[in-house]
Amino acid sequence: MSEGAYQRLWESSHVTLQELLDQEQPLLEPVPDRERQSFQYRLASLYLHYLGLLRRFDTVYDQMVQPQKRRLLRRLLDGVAGRVLELKDELVRADLCENHCLDRVLQDLKLTPADLEVPIPKYFLLEQSTTVRERGLILAEILSRLEPVSSQKSFTGMHRTEAIILVQKAERARQGRLRAAFMREIRRDEEQDQRIREDGWHKFSQGQAAVTIQKVWKGYLQRKRTQQDRRMEMEFIGMLPSPNQVEHLSIISQACLVEDVRRLRQMEKEEEFRAAMVKAHDSLVETEGPDMKEKMKEQIRQWFIECHDLTGQFPDYPDASSGGSYSIFADKTPEQVRMELEMQVQENRKKEQEKSKEKGKDEKEKKKGKEEKAKKGEVDVVLQVLPSKCIPMICAGHEEYLNTWKNRCESIHPSQNYDSETLREEKRKEVELEIRIQVDELMHQELRNLRLAVDKEEERPLRAPKKTPGKKTGKKKEKDLTSDRSVESLYEELVISGLLRKSESVALKDYIGDFLYLGSTLSLAKKLPMPSLFDIRQNVALYAVLRLGSPDIHIMAPLIRSILLVGPSGMGKKMLVKAVCTETGANLFDLSPENLLGKYPGRNGAQMMVHIVFKVARLLQPSVIWIGNAEKNFYKKIPKEDKEMDPKRIKKDLTKALRLLTPGDRVMLIGTTSRPQLAEMRGLCRVYERILFMPRPDYASRYVLWKRMIEARGIQPTQHLDISALAKVSDGYTPSHILQAIQSVLSERRFLQLSKRPLVASEFLGQLVKLDPVYREEEESLKDWYFKTPLGKKSMKHRMDQLEAEEAKLDKEKKKRK
Repeated sequence: MSEGAYQRLWESSHVTLQELLDQEQPLLEPVPDRERQSFQYRLASLYLHYLGLLRRFDTVYDQMVQPQKRRLLRRLLDGVAGRVLELKDELVRADLCENHCLDRVLQDLKLTPADLEVPIPKYFLLEQSTTVRERGLILAEILSRLEPVSSQKSFTGMHRTEAIILVQKAERARQGRLRAAFMREIRRDEEQDQRIREDGWHKFSQGQAAVTIQKVWKGYLQRKRTQQDRRMEMEFIGMLPSPNQVEHLSIISQACLVEDVRRLRQMEKEEEFRAAMVKAHDSLVETEGPDMKEKMKEQIRQWFIECHDLTGQFPDYPDASSGGSYSIFADKTPEQVRMELEMQVQENRKKEQEKSKEKGKDEKEKKKGKEEKAKKGEVDVVLQVLPSKCIPMICAGHEEYLNTWKNRCESIHPSQNYDSETLREEKRKEVELEIRIQVDELMHQELRNLRLAVDKEEERPLRAPKKTPGKKTGKKKEKDLTSDRSVESLYEELVISGLLRKSESVALKDYIGDFLYLGSTLSLAKKLPMPSLFDIRQNVALYAVLRLGSPDIHIMAPLIRSILLVGPSGMGKKMLVKAVCTETGANLFDLSPENLLGKYPGRNGAQMMVHIVFKVARLLQPSVIWIGNAEKNFYKKIPKEDKEMDPKRIKKDLTKALRLLTPGDRVMLIGTTSRPQLAEMRGLCRVYERILFMPRPDYASRYVLWKRMIEARGIQPTQHLDISALAKVSDGYTPSHILQAIQSVLSERRFLQLSKRPLVASEFLGQLVKLDPVYREEEESLKDWYFKTPLGKKSMKHRMDQLEAEEAKLDKEKKKRK
């Protein structure tokens, strides 16, 4: 795409953004519970539109070169990403579940499941590439010091004569095999010649032989033509890949090369813009700074005199926290200041009288309302979207675009240089604020001198804020147990002890799974739809990747400190943890009970360990703290084999450390478990704020798993391989089972035989039979546990209420008919 194409994409994105902002206001109005479905539909529609907008802003920000536009786009991108996370939170509150059936909404909006994919902004890794590389080098250096100096393996020696005899034996065996194959071919040729002599040379006439050859040749041509037509038809309907993959790959490589070149141009323009910012700032301070200073002083002195003439005393100088002298000239005149002073006394008296009257009225009204609802048997359930933190930021960015960039007359190839006039306007405001701080200090001293000279009054003491009894002010801070140690030493200690690990590089898109196409149909049939692998991947992207990737998004989005992945073994829980680290460049800390055995012993040791892990995680954010077999920290009863490791020793310290995480601390606790039934429900749900259930893959996900995993081995599936049959017979098997079966079948030897003997589905069945599937009883046990969690209970209660309401309607209809 050219520069003009990205400019047009930016303009069309703002048209869509304006439409979405117009739809935001009606959502703030409360909706009764009986209109839940329409409320959910509106939320889902808005969520999908914001996802598309996020994808477009990410594309434009990644390829836009002009530095000032990029700064505005970055704010809009972060704001839209934060709004997506807010709407996801609202969908969970409305649907009372983590997965949402959006197939009907997709169909109505004429979108595909690909539009539901959560885009991960490319700048997450691009901006942290240097930091991640340096951290990787430090980690590799520490690990290399831990390894022994001589890592060469010692081999037992062999005498020269023995080695010669061994080589001779192998060579004689090779020659014998070749000789046997040669003799077998000679014998086959002799037998064929003998059969020909017995049958006779002139069995067919010349005409008959020609007809036979023609039949064979025409049959071959027709079969080849039919096969080619069938392949073209399958390619046309998208059931087979196009043969022009080489051309396709070359086009993609060229596009990637153009994108890389544009990113280099971004860096050049950014450096130019930063140099221009410093130059513009210095120029404004030198040329316009003295005039600004004098003008501000004159304004403030005039205000002093006018206020003294009107009120008889000099005013209090505004505090720096309230804006300083800027608040004086915020659309206020001296007459308004005097009126405000007179009105304050009258308003305070009126408020005290009104409060005492309103308290009595409110108590009476509440009692009446409760009595009326109790008589009617009504339940006051109202659905409403919470106020957004991101909308003001999005609106400000949109306004800036409309005022600054929309009406610019730019050509098809817009200039990518910075705009000097816009830069000077921005810097003028910064310079004015800097000078105002200096002026405030000077004028504050001048006000003291005026009071002493005119009113003979000393400086008025500042009033201390009133403290309400029983309420603690300020946040509870954690005591730093390692204040005398550097971050580097703590980092090295965690690496040596094995609590900080090097994460494998795994992309989130490699967690393969397909969309749940029949979600709404199952809901209408009164069946509870289970999340697909696609839903799990989306939730991990929303809850972990987007929040950890950007500090601005983390501050704006609803705070989520921890998630728990629950599912049978082999579902890819560890893979998702590694993918989160890869996509965000996060550190990986391992607090699994098995990994803590023998480390930091004693009660104080456990406290110190958790403190160091969370301290380093905050200082070197983003960070992921992983706990495998998370149920062991919350055992109802510790088994005998696990008593030695004492898995519950970090439970209290972990809970305390999590509570101290605030917006801006990009630290995420991710737990994985396949046996949550062994844990105490209350403690587990208190630590893990979001619980994601991972059931066995459905048919659509199994089909995609078989197809993609076979293609990943460099094999293109043919018509001989019935992937649909494989997806059906592998019901109950996890992605790990499918991968094991493919690896066992597709050995190097089998790969070499593919040209003569294509792959067939029956080859994989023998390997699947050797593996134990996830039985239905195990999955039902996990489902029962999930519906005992706080969100699961709400979901089941709502479902039961719906069924009861429908039964009551049916009973009424039957009575009417009778």
